[in-house]
Amino acid sequence: MTLDSLPIGRTARIVAVEWSALVQEEARRLRALGLEEGARVAVAHRGILGGADPIAITVGRMTVAVRRAHAAAMQVEILEEVNA
Repeated sequence: MTLDSLPIGRTARIVAVEWSALVQEEARRLRALGLEEGARVAVAHRGILGGADPIAITVGRMTVAVRRAHAAAMQVEILEEVNA
């Protein structure tokens, strides 16, 4: 599953990123924001117009907006939620 198709509110881990699909400067910015392999992420919101850009992604205590094309380059695995 790719990050752009992750259901809102579900937590996942980025398992792979197709860095070659991204412009080098964009890839560098995403890495600086913590969006790389191993990061725990969740989709907070999606845009409401046309292609649903941007997508608001929660990474740690930060929420960042990314383009759908960037999120589509990231493979994620949904993490099982533990009920306390």
